[in-house]
This record gives sequence, structure tokens and C-alpha cells, in this order.
Amino acid sequence: MPLDHRDRPDHAPSDPGTRLRPIRVEDAAVLASVITASADHLRPWEPARSPSYYTERGQHDVIVQALAAGRAGTAVPFVIESGDGELLGRITLSGVTRGALQSCALGYWVRADRTRQGHATRAVRAAVDHAFDVLRLHRVQAETLPENVGSQRALAAAGFTRYGFAPEYIRIDGVWRDHVMFQVIAPSGSP
Repeated sequence: MPLDHRDRPDHAPSDPGTRLRPIRVEDAAVLASVITASADHLRPWEPARSPSYYTERGQHDVIVQALAAGRAGTAVPFVIESGDGELLGRITLSGVTRGALQSCALGYWVRADRTRQGHATRAVRAAVDHAFDVLRLHRVQAETLPENVGSQRALAAAGFTRYGFAPEYIRIDGVWRDHVMFQVIAPSGSP
């Protein structure tokens, strides 16, 4: 029987159909392939990307930066995998802030050919569990474009509630776009 994620601080909780694992430099080639195949699907929801982003070298650089943020304690970068180890996407707890706030932000994507299968919801739940149980944070926030109903459903299914609206919040695909704000708070009695 596998250990509970609290007994393995290097891993987030998993689900038989979806699991998280820490990102590795060796993921660069597969991530480049998955991101390239999903570029049209992801483009409306992400910042504008340079052509180098879609290359193995570009993903290597992204991973190195993510791992550096992890070592600094400001982020926890994961890949999303299926139960049989297929790479499905990425999810990151970023902007980890300690002190009085005890909070972080959540960002994620799932490859185009594996959407609408519950992977995003299960990955978000696992990342939130990691934020509360391992990082001992109080709050996780996430933002979506108003028309990103699929992402909003995944967040709601994982316990997030809408708490606000931010005009021209993030530059997406080259344009400053409004975002809907969501959050989930740790259960009562948590640190």
C-alpha cells in the first residue's frame, strides 16, 4: 500500500486516475512535445509565448526557473500525470507567502487531448491538499478568464469560491484581460 502523502514530503497526494509529482529537468522534452501539441488549446488562456518556449531548451529553462523558486520556498512545481504515468500537464503553487498571510496562488493546465476527463479537478484537489497538509498554508487563490468555464468548474469542484473580479489583471495572449478571482481556505483548526 502506498504511503500517505504526508509521509512523503516530496510528493503530493494522488488519485488512481490523476497524480502529481515534482517536476524534473528530465521532463523538458515531453513537456515541449505536449505543449506544442496543445498550443492552440492553451493560447487563449496564457501569456504570449516566444517560439523558444515550445522547444526542449525552452522547457528546460522554464523547469530550471521553477526548481529555483522551489528551492527558495516560493513555489512548488508539479507535473500532472495519469495513473499510468502519462504526462497530462502542469500545476504550480506559486507566490508562497509566509508570515501573517500564509497563502499561495495556483496555476495549472491540462493537455488538449485529455481535458473534460476530471484530471484538472483531481490535480487541483491534490495541490490544495499539499498546500494545506504539507505547506501548512491558510489560503490558496486562483484566477480565470471570465469565459474559462471549464477551469471555473474544476476550481468549484475542488472547494474554491468566487470572491472577486479584477479588471485588466493579467496580460493574456498579448492583451490585458479581466479575471475572476477564486479562493479556498484551510479547514477550521488548521494553522
